[in-house]
Amino acid sequence: MSEIKIDADAAREALKKLSPRLGLIIPAIIVLAGAFTSYFTVPTDSEAVVLRFGKYNRTAAPGLNFKLPFWFETKEIIPVDRRLKMEFGYGTAGSTNPFQTRPKEFYEEQSMITGDKNAAAVEWVIQYRISDPEAYLFKVRDPEETMRDASESVMREVVGDRTVDEVITIGRESIAADALVKLQELVDSYGLGLKIDQLQLKNVNPPRQVQSSFNEVNQAQQDKAKQINVAKGLYNKAVPKGEGEADQKISAAEGEKLQRVNEATGDAERFLALFEEYQKAPEITRQRLYLEKIQVVLPRLKNKFIMDGEASKPLPLLDLNNALNGKGGAR
Repeated sequence: MSEIKIDADAAREALKKLSPRLGLIIPAIIVLAGAFTSYFTVPTDSEAVVLRFGKYNRTAAPGLNFKLPFWFETKEIIPVDRRLKMEFGYGTAGSTNPFQTRPKEFYEEQSMITGDKNAAAVEWVIQYRISDPEAYLFKVRDPEETMRDASESVMREVVGDRTVDEVITIGRESIAADALVKLQELVDSYGLGLKIDQLQLKNVNPPRQVQSSFNEVNQAQQDKAKQINVAKGLYNKAVPKGEGEADQKISAAEGEKLQRVNEATGDAERFLALFEEYQKAPEITRQRLYLEKIQVVLPRLKNKFIMDGEASKPLPLLDLNNALNGKGGAR
């Protein structure tokens, strides 16, 4: 008992010696803890929502920021510039966003009914950002889940307004555009604080039970469209060619017509001028016409002979061809 009493006395003496120091150490620890909890850093792609006693107080920009220490003010880092993604009807492995996809048992969300009472399997993806951190945190309890449900509802509505051919073939872009507008309007009306940047349709197919038959029909439609395009190409090639040839022939005929009219007009004017001169001097004009015609005709003859038309008996002939070439003379 004496040993225990001695140890207790020693402990009291040591505590008395440390008590002045504890009065300094504890406040120092509190001050250091307050200093370390009074500042924080926000990444460049994010903003921080500062809560004072659990209530929204302000939004802090990227960089170094300060707040009240300890639990008086807390912060929530929101990646406002980070583009997030949600997938519907399928899932990509290894995604970091917990709201990007759902388990496989929820992939049946791709099954939809078109406006003409046919079934279609529609897969789509949306890319979005957090545009209003305060609304994102406080307006709705689960904004991502709410937007998933809203996206599925909007897609079913848009697909239900179109035929199966439009959904699977030619109407994909219009479906995506209409769904994006309607989904953003719905998200804004709920106050989710989200901004949808893109909505894109991925695989759009008929149900597996009829996919082979649909592929055959689709192939037949493509072959039909191909044949129509080939026929239109041949038509567009043949018709302009025929029209060009017709225009060419018409132009040639009009040119020939104009040429003949001009020639006939010139011949008539020349004849009238010649007739006028003939009336003035018939003999001289007749002689001139004779000589001009002989000048044209003689060079075309191979053998040329000069004879006396008034002679009653045969007379020697003058071979002009040989005489001109120096090979003969009068015979």
